[in-house]
Amino acid sequence: MALYEMRTYTVQVGKLAEVVALYKEEGWPVLEKEGFGANLVGYFVADTGTINRLVHIWKFDDDTARRAHWARLFQSEAFMRFAGKARPSVLTQEVVLLNEAPFGPHP
Repeated sequence: MALYEMRTYTVQVGKLAEVVALYKEEGWPVLEKEGFGANLVGYFVADTGTINRLVHIWKFDDDTARRAHWARLFQSEAFMRFAGKARPSVLTQEVVLLNEAPFGPHP
């Protein structure tokens, strides 16, 4: 059964457009170039409720694969350069692990 990880970054008011542009121009290209995008379900921007949030959802075979993914990613110099630029605008980070329900569709 797959494991999903939902990462939510709450960004300083007025900085979301900057962070989204940085992800578009630097973050995503690094993930894609270095092969880290394979587990990505998608990126999302919160438009209602608690706004100024960038959400991304990842799908892994299990927790071992999830931990290996992040360990490899955090060793990427290019990704860490990007993260150093984005990090000052991030107020909070929330990580939620989700298991597939035993019914219904799954990505």
